[in-house]
Amino acid sequence: MPSMTVGYFAVGQIRDAEAELFTRVPDGTPMRRAAWGLASIVGRELKRHTGSVSGRRVGLLVGSGDNGGDALWAGAFLRRRGVAVDAVVLQPERVHSAGFRALLDAGGRVVNEFGTGVQHPDLVLDGIVGISGQGPLRPKAAQHVERITAPIIAVDLPSGVDPNTGSVSGPAVKATMTVTFGALKPVHALASAMCGQIELVPIGLSLPEPSIIELTDADVGQHWPVPGPADHKYSLGVTGVLAGSAKYPGAAVLCAGGAIAAKSGMVRFVGSAAPSVVGRFPEAIATDSYPPAGRVDAWVVGPGFGVDDAARRTLVAVLERNQPTVLDADALTVLAGDTGVLKGRTAALVVTPHAREFARLAGTEPSGDRVDAAQELAENLSATVLLKGNATVVATPHHSTGVVVAHSSWAATPGTGDVLAGVIGALLGANLNAHQAAMMGAHVHALAARIGAGSLSLNGEVSAGNPISASALLTALPLAIRYVRAAATQT
Repeated sequence: MPSMTVGYFAVGQIRDAEAELFTRVPDGTPMRRAAWGLASIVGRELKRHTGSVSGRRVGLLVGSGDNGGDALWAGAFLRRRGVAVDAVVLQPERVHSAGFRALLDAGGRVVNEFGTGVQHPDLVLDGIVGISGQGPLRPKAAQHVERITAPIIAVDLPSGVDPNTGSVSGPAVKATMTVTFGALKPVHALASAMCGQIELVPIGLSLPEPSIIELTDADVGQHWPVPGPADHKYSLGVTGVLAGSAKYPGAAVLCAGGAIAAKSGMVRFVGSAAPSVVGRFPEAIATDSYPPAGRVDAWVVGPGFGVDDAARRTLVAVLERNQPTVLDADALTVLAGDTGVLKGRTAALVVTPHAREFARLAGTEPSGDRVDAAQELAENLSATVLLKGNATVVATPHHSTGVVVAHSSWAATPGTGDVLAGVIGALLGANLNAHQAAMMGAHVHALAARIGAGSLSLNGEVSAGNPISASALLTALPLAIRYVRAAATQT
């Protein structure tokens, strides 16, 4: 993959990197580095929310171990800036002793619960559990969290959320912001809605290759296919779209539209919805029956396509061509009935299931570990699996797993998946590899949802936004491509 990426590191990788760091620096240095960075960010947020730092009040929810120690040391540093600090210590017998002494020496207080009125904290730090935590919050901690009305800043990660999978199996902290140390962890991508805004404090870790990768806007923009001086309608690839039916002509329009909007190459549509497609996109070359006459470099099959015997025969015929192919929607249902039709294929294949479609293919819905589930299905199908969600997981055999964080739910509306399939097919037709096409397509698709909803402007300003349709997302696709290409020119 391209080099401008964001890396997320599994707990085991973090533990190994920390162990190596401890051999290079004096005892306690990493924690104080982390706590100093945390305290600095908390001070900034206090000033932003209240207009001042000195004289404000911060609450600490303190668990055992190093996560609680980070919160306690940060509280001690905040006390030196004139912040009143109240700590609720959940397990006094297991509290981090050095951090606890530092807080008390600095004038911090231990309380049974946070006060009200003038004693009410302006911000609360969640230092209950860190990367060693497993499962939901325990009842006592959950009760304290439930009573908090102030913004919560999570220390390293929101307590109760699995650090490697982002899964939530019970009571958990939903943070306004998460301040993490040394490196991003999978939870920060897979459960971004629980983390809020994420801030990274460097502490000097030497890190390996990340376990999960996310592309940046600049990365996507740098590699998006655009025509050059020698290009023509065929040189950026011809994308074939098999989609829609008399019952679902809109799926054909949206899927073909996604392919047309994604690049300048030709789109060749095949299906009974050809009149609807040409009526909306006269630039499409359309026929109502398979196989089409003329060149096709990559295929998209499935949206509104049907699941009857005729659909199966057509799908098998496309797969036997051994060309780069995207399978979505109905094609996944047909494939689930007989994955043996993939035998012998060597060309790129991308499957794009949501959770229920995934269950048809894999025999079970994705577990709490969506990354592991997607990786296993990718191995079984010898394909790139794009598992849709607010954090879309992209898994390809022998490849670093990717994630695309949507940063919104505006795309959770009928038809947007049809658009996404068309975009990915267009990128395959432009000769991108399956993993890159899936990652880049999902990235721009998520941006288009935000831009179309008005929650992201082309100059990067964020606002509330409003619900949109798949047609509005499709209209915003060229703007999203412009957005990432502009980001690429600024790096």
